[in-house]
Amino acid sequence: MDAPTRVMKALNHEEPDRVPAYEAFTNNAIMNHYGIPTSKGSSKTIKALTYLPFKDRIAGWVVSNKNFFVKGYTDSYEFLRRVKIDVGICLFTHFQRKIIKGGIIDEFGRIIKFETYEEDGTVISAYHGGYFKSFEEYESWERPDPQDPKRLASYHAGKEVQGLMNNEVLAVPTISGLLEPSWEAFGIERFSRLLARPKHAKKVFDDSGKLAVELTKILGDEGTELIMVLDDYGFKNGPFMSPKNFQTYVFPWLKRICDEAHKRGTKILLHSDGDLMLLFDDIVNCGIDAINPIEPSTANPEYDIFKLNERYGDKITFVGNISPIMLAEGSIQEIEDYSKKLIQELAPGGGYIFASGHSIPPTVTVDRWEAVMRMREKYGTYPIQTSS
Repeated sequence: MDAPTRVMKALNHEEPDRVPAYEAFTNNAIMNHYGIPTSKGSSKTIKALTYLPFKDRIAGWVVSNKNFFVKGYTDSYEFLRRVKIDVGICLFTHFQRKIIKGGIIDEFGRIIKFETYEEDGTVISAYHGGYFKSFEEYESWERPDPQDPKRLASYHAGKEVQGLMNNEVLAVPTISGLLEPSWEAFGIERFSRLLARPKHAKKVFDDSGKLAVELTKILGDEGTELIMVLDDYGFKNGPFMSPKNFQTYVFPWLKRICDEAHKRGTKILLHSDGDLMLLFDDIVNCGIDAINPIEPSTANPEYDIFKLNERYGDKITFVGNISPIMLAEGSIQEIEDYSKKLIQELAPGGGYIFASGHSIPPTVTVDRWEAVMRMREKYGTYPIQTSS
């Protein structure tokens, strides 16, 4: 069974041949262990352009070329293929608008710096604040263009590499959601003040929503099977805003995203960290098909993937949730026991995709990662063994 079939069966709550898997990697040591050369990728290109005249125009031309993305996706998807991960992402938003020393300002106005983990050289994209100091400055910024050629260049590159890999990896485009591009463009203090001005807040959220809906339509019309919406809604101790603000500014747009996707036969996977317990009914009612990662290290013991599965497991697919803290600091036995529990309790009948509770950072060693994969290999074949 190929990766697209495997993933879609799980999303349809049907049993594929084995439990599909997704993972986000920022870990050079593990990739190198599997024979994948690692480099600084786009950050290396941007660093080279930093001191050139017309650097922003040159960078825009470079990343509008499909071949630029094909090279990067070939290496990353080959790694995923070797470790039997079914989902590989391809970017559809968050492209650079301006190049700055050490990083970029992206198309939403977020300041992103490239930081290097010294032990293995992994490059990490880190948020360093918002570019806008006022609503008026935001209004003067050219809004992201849904028809920007970089978007389809990236998506078509992902699909081309998927084909070259004989569909052993499904290329899934990622788009911006509602909350993150809205608040991160200002920074948390300025955005908090913006919320006290409902008309200004609504304009900012509506701009994000209109873009996300248009991107969903474009991808759906391209025949995309699955779209991942990136939009963290919570902290470890609760939602980023009051549920009322989510109901006013975010969820009407999330529902429209889901509706437009479903009209085109496309499914929606929402990625959101944090404790979403107070928002979960609303999120499910918007029509999402899957959610990632059900962060396992929140302060709320009720925000538990097994409890949530009992309540919502017939409505959505869960994607996650092995703790990165456990992966970095726990014993091999602890990692194996929890991985096995996830598979045995969540995977029967479909509706579960195996993954971490966020990503695989540089602090996770090869032996711990391989412990996770051993459990999937041993227990993740259908029909699932629910005992032993």
